[in-house]
Amino acid sequence: MPQAYVLGLGQSGISAAKLLKADGWQVIVSDSNASPSLEQRKLDLEAEGIAVELGGFPDFENLIKTSQPVDLVVVSPGVPWDRPEVEQARSLGLDTIGEIELAWRYLKHIPWVGITGTNGKTTVTSLTAAIFQAAGLKAIACGNIGLPACEIALQVLHQQIQPDWIIAELSSYQIESSQSVKPHIGIWTTFTPDHLNRHYTLENYRDIKAKLIDPSSHIVLNGNDPFLLDFGAAMWPKAIWTGIDDQVVEAIADGACIHDGWVKFRGEPVFPISHWTLLGSHNRQNLLMSVAAAKLAGIASEHIDQAISEFQGVPHRLEHIRFYEGIAFINDSKATNYDAAEVGLRAVKPPVVLIAGGQPKQGDASAWLEQIRQRAIAVLLIGEAAPLFAEMLKDAGFKNYEIVETLERAVKQAAHIAHNRAHNHPSQPLPTVLFSPACASFDQFANFEQRGDRFRQLCQELS
Repeated sequence: MPQAYVLGLGQSGISAAKLLKADGWQVIVSDSNASPSLEQRKLDLEAEGIAVELGGFPDFENLIKTSQPVDLVVVSPGVPWDRPEVEQARSLGLDTIGEIELAWRYLKHIPWVGITGTNGKTTVTSLTAAIFQAAGLKAIACGNIGLPACEIALQVLHQQIQPDWIIAELSSYQIESSQSVKPHIGIWTTFTPDHLNRHYTLENYRDIKAKLIDPSSHIVLNGNDPFLLDFGAAMWPKAIWTGIDDQVVEAIADGACIHDGWVKFRGEPVFPISHWTLLGSHNRQNLLMSVAAAKLAGIASEHIDQAISEFQGVPHRLEHIRFYEGIAFINDSKATNYDAAEVGLRAVKPPVVLIAGGQPKQGDASAWLEQIRQRAIAVLLIGEAAPLFAEMLKDAGFKNYEIVETLERAVKQAAHIAHNRAHNHPSQPLPTVLFSPACASFDQFANFEQRGDRFRQLCQELS
């Protein structure tokens, strides 16, 4: 019986272990941490005949010296690709792959749409899946969204489902550890600095993204992204480009654009842009990339029109929570970097009471700070980044900020500020309360979803 080691006991690692076990492998899962929740996962997997070791990763050199078989090492996305144990496995010539590569080995007979990018991935993935499903196709969104890809592979292995398409949102962490993934359609949404604490340089981060796009049979690129326009034009001369403004439209007769009130693909009208209701120019860019993928897959315009007319967006990305005293509360918890938060600020109606902060990331904050200066009347700062952001706002000449530390205090204070503004300036537009952190969530929350759910709950409790 072949033996596999799975590193990381998160959802992706658990799904990989179950898939391998179902296919006749002997599986050992390990995690560098130990906690009550991991202990419970260990018990659950051991009940299924899967061994689990907590508190460290294996010494593969020692395993080989003691003649223990190591036929496969599967690395979860949360485990760095340059961690010493992973580098050791690779240097020993062991078959060392990521969870997405493992899923691909079981699902490569099905066409994939592979979607990557710094921002916009989740909306493009969700919308693309919705369009394919409206056309009657069994299209399953997975990867960095929804179920782990190995969970889909397990269901296919058990003949519980037979998808027509895999619509995979793939982060740089997932692409980095993939060797042979070759989507039928590869989409690159945007490119700005992110995850540099993991990838170290912008060039590394770029090259990892390009590793997914390069082998794709069809390539879709966002022509409104300056970096992609510069980098991608030379790299992929046959790419399909998308563009929401006339300068790009002139250059992409073969692509997708908005022109004369219509979304067009290769010059042919698909549907009126008035049928699309999501806020922001960035969402028009997301729309065009999904339309291009659908057209490349041969989907009729009426199915695309139906899906985009009904699409409500994704949770935690410019999600309208409620009106309170006529004031809109918007959840943008998915804005985990400066660029996404800048896009969020541009998309909502000013004046804005902004809630920001969390675990700070590297990056250029200048465009985000400029949008705050132009559109915000107050900024409430939470989490680890609060002192840093306070200093940045002060240096940018923005004075109306306050460190409130927690999301609970921030929501109450934002409602108070917005109420007073509406009361004192009745002839002016009502403020918008926008939670757009520009930060990771890990200082106070498990993930951005939990953070957004908490914001939603706090807004609903306002009375």
